[in-house]
Amino acid sequence: MDAVRERARALGLERKPVVLFDFDGTIADTSKAIIRMARETLEARGYDVDALGDLHALIGPPLFDGFADLCHVPRETAIEITHEYRARFEAEVTADDYPAMPGVRELLRALSDRGTRLGVATSRLEGPAREMIRSLDLPPFEVIVGRLEPGRDTKADCIRDALAQLGADRAEAVMVGDRRHDVEGAHEIGLPCIAVYTGAAPAGEHESAGADIVCRDFREVAAALGVELPQSLQDA
Repeated sequence: MDAVRERARALGLERKPVVLFDFDGTIADTSKAIIRMARETLEARGYDVDALGDLHALIGPPLFDGFADLCHVPRETAIEITHEYRARFEAEVTADDYPAMPGVRELLRALSDRGTRLGVATSRLEGPAREMIRSLDLPPFEVIVGRLEPGRDTKADCIRDALAQLGADRAEAVMVGDRRHDVEGAHEIGLPCIAVYTGAAPAGEHESAGADIVCRDFREVAAALGVELPQSLQDA
């Protein structure tokens, strides 16, 4: 924890006035819902899902890209799979299936109470992302920016547009995410990124991606951002 604080101070991240968060795997634990819906969708198409590899690879990148890479299919087929997946997700998944990550609600409250401006930059489609975040009853975000099809395709696009909607400069902000796509997207536009291991990323992914700070949980993310979580969470 002390090493995280020292690294954050050295990089000037402790008091950044703007913090952007990824959604899937960062704000909410959507992994079980994503994997269940992906498995159902792929099995309905006749895939041997266990032979495809780790479905956690779908958490992080835009779904078109995730399905194309996982199933080794052209983009047109990946788009068809994505549409089928989204229909299942909308019909079957409820808020009980994607709880807030442990410590996230308290972290957001501490940052908000300090006056930090909060936003979301996610690769999830913007409309569903807004609905899912609303259902979690979290401290409010000033902006929620997700993918638009067409028009906003990459993680970097989402981060750039979130900053634009906030009227913030990249020097004022830091990104918090749980996959290499968050790190790469932030760095593409010159934003530092705090990467936290929450379960989807394999060991070493954040380090290989060049994350500015790597955290094991949201207690360490809080330390990097210069706030404290309640003692009950510190002791958990």
